Amino acid sequence: MADKKNKKENPKEKKETKPPENPEAANPRVKPLLIEDEMQTSYINYAMSVIVGRALPDVRDGLKPVHRRVLYSMYENGITRDKPYKKSATTVGDVLGKYHPHGDASVYDTLVRMAQEFSLRYPLVDGQGNFGSVDGDAPAAMRYTEARLARISEELMTDLDLDTVDFMPNYDESLREPAVLPARIPNLLVNGTSGIAVGMATNIPPHNLGEICDGLAALIDNPKLPDDSLLMFIKGPDFPTGGNICGTDGIRNMYLTGRGSVTVRAQVSVEPAHQKKDRECIIVSELPYQVNKAELIVRIADLVKDKKIQNIADLRDESGQQGMRIYIELKKDASPEIVLNQLYKHTNLQVNFNTIQLAIVEGIPKVCTLKEILQNFIEHRISVVTRRTQFLLNKARDKAHILEGLLIALDNLDAVIALIKKSKTVPEARDGLMKKFKLTEKQANAILDMKLQRLTALESDKIHEDYNETKKQIADYEDILAKKTRVMKIIKTELAEVKEKYGDARRTRILGKIEELNIEDLIPEEDVAVFMTRNGFIKRMPITSFRNQQRGGRGVTGMETREEDQIDSVFITNTHSYMVIFTNKGKVYRVKVYEIPDASRNSKGQSITNFVQLEEGEQITATIEVADFTKAGQYLFMTTQKGTVKKTEVTEFENIRRSGVIAITLDEGDSLDWAARTDGSKDILITTANGVIIRFDENDVRAMGRNAAGVRGIALDKGDHVVSMDILEKKDKDNYAVIVSQNGYGKRTKVDEYRCQGRAGRGVRCVTLRDKDRAVKMRIAGEKDSLMVVTSSGVVIRQKVKDVSEQGRAAMGVRLIKLDSGDSVVDVGVIKAEEG
Repeated sequence: MADKKNKKENPKEKKETKPPENPEAANPRVKPLLIEDEMQTSYINYAMSVIVGRALPDVRDGLKPVHRRVLYSMYENGITRDKPYKKSATTVGDVLGKYHPHGDASVYDTLVRMAQEFSLRYPLVDGQGNFGSVDGDAPAAMRYTEARLARISEELMTDLDLDTVDFMPNYDESLREPAVLPARIPNLLVNGTSGIAVGMATNIPPHNLGEICDGLAALIDNPKLPDDSLLMFIKGPDFPTGGNICGTDGIRNMYLTGRGSVTVRAQVSVEPAHQKKDRECIIVSELPYQVNKAELIVRIADLVKDKKIQNIADLRDESGQQGMRIYIELKKDASPEIVLNQLYKHTNLQVNFNTIQLAIVEGIPKVCTLKEILQNFIEHRISVVTRRTQFLLNKARDKAHILEGLLIALDNLDAVIALIKKSKTVPEARDGLMKKFKLTEKQANAILDMKLQRLTALESDKIHEDYNETKKQIADYEDILAKKTRVMKIIKTELAEVKEKYGDARRTRILGKIEELNIEDLIPEEDVAVFMTRNGFIKRMPITSFRNQQRGGRGVTGMETREEDQIDSVFITNTHSYMVIFTNKGKVYRVKVYEIPDASRNSKGQSITNFVQLEEGEQITATIEVADFTKAGQYLFMTTQKGTVKKTEVTEFENIRRSGVIAITLDEGDSLDWAARTDGSKDILITTANGVIIRFDENDVRAMGRNAAGVRGIALDKGDHVVSMDILEKKDKDNYAVIVSQNGYGKRTKVDEYRCQGRAGRGVRCVTLRDKDRAVKMRIAGEKDSLMVVTSSGVVIRQKVKDVSEQGRAAMGVRLIKLDSGDSVVDVGVIKAEEG
């Protein structure tokens, strides 16, 4: 009993019930449905709601629903151009309450954009107050700004009350709103649009109203006009911010296919700088469409700070009431063309405007060509003019019908008056008139409502004139409806009126096709000396910076070095060539010489890591010049510190990554230290630290792949190592082998004194060295060439080869440069006679 009582008193416990086997039987209103089907249906409904009801414009009036509702609300409330401005909050509230319940931010943003002169080519709203700026400044709150319809918006609303378009219920079916506006202007193309829907997007640029009207007129005259012919009238987009369109291919694709990409550049000019007449400045007066000016200036400043653009001395915004003006002052002797090319490449001074002409056509999203957009607008205007004419015709017929009754009354005035006087009530009088004079109820009511003053002779004449005029109007309206040519002529006339009232000159210029500018084409081709330090700092200088000096001079500073750093090598090359860099780990990198910063003699240069991606512990050991990696029959000849040599075709190195590629596989403890470019017809000369040299034909070494380990080039004595390698044209018997030691001694010896041996020989003596002196470099040079001797402390001396004493193979040489205590020669470059 107790158990039963407890079970009764516990309300939390419920009896287990089995679900019905057939839900429909338990509840006829419940139907089984697969969740996949429900998700698919719901998503499609949502997507179509966004596509048609929010994100995409109608091809007829070029407006999205929210734009149309804002304009219609202002028109309905009389906030037109001939009335005072009204608070924006008034319009936003009215739109929200009546037509667009999606949030005030979306409505106000729409109103703001339609008032911005830099967003719309022909603004539809006349705003008063802060409506944002091209710098990206946000507009003031809606309670502070005021707005009214712009004059051109009247063309969108004209004839709206003449039954020209369909109306539909608003969101709660308490009011009605137009499904589309009559739109006498082709707004979709004139002001453009952009929007992102579900799975699709639209981006149509603005155009010049006059050009669009001309294109429509041409299409009205010849409906079969080829698509290409329309491009004679409509040149291309016309952005409110101006700028320059580069090339017409993108425009052509956009108009003929509905998709395209247009390259837009800022409008710039080059002028003398304000204060410094020896400098030039770049003035930006127009920006590409939708480019934020403030962000652009910050971007340029960051590029200058990061040294990606190095020739800008000053940057400021001088925009004002006179218009946009960005002032970019250049450094002395800087090339405006090069700086502009860098700005076009790295900033929004040049942008690609990608277009897709997607709009709602008969309730369906469709990508349209230019001709299709124009044809749809013409069809819309045909419908508007036809419905307007039919509406006016019906009104005229009603009026004529009333006037006919009045004329009957005037012709039988005495009888009509007598009948009315005898009638006891108005209905009796109406029925009597209808029966006796065969009148309709409308005519009888009009007679009863007629004032006595209209019975005068003058008023009677006016009624006759009005009737005749109305009959003419009826005939005209009927003729318009009967002849399509009349309708088309009216549309064309109205377009001409619109063009006359609102047409203006193009703002965006269309230039010829501009090939991508190559910086190399803008950089003067000159011979330069590239200096590198052991710690990896690099710079270049024109070789004209160093004049020839007499043998034994002290030289001049060529490069400032940091503490515990010293110059390691000098490399004579051309600004348009590739500098191919080899490292001690057998890898190869490359960089364009003009990319290396041009610096003064006292500059420390930049780290090589700004140009190539070296591994930890990797050091640059050799550099050579290569102008073209695709040319067949060229080889890179390499030598290691232990005397291994290797030859590989230049084409093997055509695609060198920033992180480098393998040039040679090294033995343990070896280092790739020298490289030269050959053509298969050279002799190779290798020099060792102990003053031994070997000369052999490069054809003794076969061409190998990049990963090969190479073969022996010279047999080294114990404790000796290779210090230099150079190449010699076999026919150049008048050339010299110039040998310089680390203590600054040097000499030149005729190359014929070094006979050609087989590869891997022991070589012959090339110099006698003093105690603790070591050979540093051997260079092949002609008598008219010059040497550039570089010391570890950064001192450089340039002297003519003919000033170096000519001596035999075993001679010690003479002093070439006077060294300070602790200083030593580290490298020797050769400046060919035709270069320097």
